[in-house]
Amino acid sequence: MASVISLKTLCLAVIIVVTAVPVVMGQNCGCGDGVCCSKYGYCGNGNEYSGEGYCEGPCNSPPSTTPSNSDVNVADVVTSQFFSDIINQAPNDCPGESFYTRDAFLNALNAFSGFGKIGSADDSKREIAAFFAHVTHETGNLCHIEEQNPQSNYCDTSRTYYPCAPGKSYHGRGSLQLSGNYNYGAARKDLNFDGLRFPESVANDPVLAFKTGLWFWMNNVRPVVTQGFGATIQRINGAIECCGKEPQLIQARINYYTEYCNQFGVSYGGSLSC
Repeated sequence: MASVISLKTLCLAVIIVVTAVPVVMGQNCGCGDGVCCSKYGYCGNGNEYSGEGYCEGPCNSPPSTTPSNSDVNVADVVTSQFFSDIINQAPNDCPGESFYTRDAFLNALNAFSGFGKIGSADDSKREIAAFFAHVTHETGNLCHIEEQNPQSNYCDTSRTYYPCAPGKSYHGRGSLQLSGNYNYGAARKDLNFDGLRFPESVANDPVLAFKTGLWFWMNNVRPVVTQGFGATIQRINGAIECCGKEPQLIQARINYYTEYCNQFGVSYGGSLSC
């Protein structure tokens, strides 16, 4: 009973904060060097910005990662059959059908050699399962290249260090639906593409579409992967879905994850839900 009360209290606190400030998607807010981004999308320093589950960028106490002793080959896990099975569940004539390919994923993977190399072999396979569970959910079985019917251009003018280009929209695009000028700007530095002036590049280049997904994963989700799948949901879209807000969406993500873990022959690990 104590754990249930604690969870309700935590969720209530999150709801109060979220309703008191503009809702921020579970994306890195692109804080400057030496500044931490809280889980609510604000930059600053101090105890309120640090601690497990809070930091999404550089801060006082960066989250630890689990050293890898795994020799898992990602290409051996993400087989042609695995990839085809995802796409084959999408409706016919999806725009992503000829866009998202296994070759594009493996090409993008060359820039992120640490992906799928965390902890034990089972840990590594769980990370791959978690990544593709979110990719499958975000893209509708690799159907959607960009967000359907975006309600805004996702330009946060308060993020002055990543100024929006006139007439450009920073809605979700790519394998993990990168969104927000702060994400396009931050990814630009690491992936060498002008995400602020040409955000549409993510929807035009399949390798970049996977690179941005892997980039977001390694920078924002990887630190909590070994805490359980639920922690990855919190990092990706916690403000919108967790604490009872969208249980059906959470369950959809979990269903993909458990399906892929079963295919890879590994247990589900820690807590599945956020």
